Amino acid sequence: MKKITIDDVAAKAGVSKGTVSAVINDKSTVAAETRSAVLQAMNELQYVPRGSARNLKKSTADQNIGLLIREIDNPFYTGIALGVMEYANSKGYLVMVASSEGSHELEEKLSRNFTRKNVRGAVIAPVLEGTAEIHHLFGLKSINFPFVLLERIKGIQANVVSIDNIKSMKTAMKYLFDNGHNRIVHFSGPKHAAHSFERIDGFNRAFSESHFIYTSDMVVVTGAHFEQGFQTCLEYFYGREQTEYPTAIVCYNDLVALGVIAALGELGIKVPEQISVIGNDNIPFVRNGPVSLTTIEAPMQELGKRAAEILIRNIESSKPLPYETVLLEGQLIIRNSTRAL
Repeated sequence: MKKITIDDVAAKAGVSKGTVSAVINDKSTVAAETRSAVLQAMNELQYVPRGSARNLKKSTADQNIGLLIREIDNPFYTGIALGVMEYANSKGYLVMVASSEGSHELEEKLSRNFTRKNVRGAVIAPVLEGTAEIHHLFGLKSINFPFVLLERIKGIQANVVSIDNIKSMKTAMKYLFDNGHNRIVHFSGPKHAAHSFERIDGFNRAFSESHFIYTSDMVVVTGAHFEQGFQTCLEYFYGREQTEYPTAIVCYNDLVALGVIAALGELGIKVPEQISVIGNDNIPFVRNGPVSLTTIEAPMQELGKRAAEILIRNIESSKPLPYETVLLEGQLIIRNSTRAL
């Protein structure tokens, strides 16, 4: 096969060699649209710049890695950060933590900043926004910047460490089915998170594998925070007859579940006597509230540890390594927020 050169990339992208060089060297003078076109051309041609493995050439004194999370106030990411730091520190690396707060634009700026600093690779919880995130991550790949994703993204090959959300959701649903529940609602997560869609998929599959009827209004788009769970729950039950109440609500995460329980209390609806509630993650304080929360325990620190392990292995390797995908299983923890009918 013909060796792909910078001229080929420039011709395919319809730009000059200088522009391609500026993209490779991550110059801020290139317009975002032009940068995307060049990165797309590099990806389609499978072009790897000569000498672009600059991470491997950095001084071994620059023992820093990045952790780019999506929500700084979410205890789920705190657990992951602890796992990343524990393993990284054991290998002599320091961890720089940043949060995109669900903004793809901010994620792109932060990760680009990582490549300009003494950061040798990153663990990233990606923000989904159409196909934009693919071009963004291809940019990291084009300069051989090692990274590990905490969620799978269709269309890009990368190292991934995540939770088997589909299986976890099906486990929770089986527990509810076995305990007499069939009018179940899922308060789903934000649209920029792959975990949201995986949990919706698990919810749908659980119904399709049962003899119960599923309808699209059983999934209610919510978010990832306490306030969103609280407000969504109030809006969902407003004007609804008691005969139309679900018998159980399965939430995107524990923060949403706590918001739901608070809203149900304000509405005079008892948990679990009238409605059972299940969360996701098993963050530290859900076991000690007025109603201890049944939840799917996510191995947060193990997620962080495994991601850091794969990242540092790639940083220290003298040659490209095969991509790894690690899916960890959640465990259903049964507490007082659920009951058998």
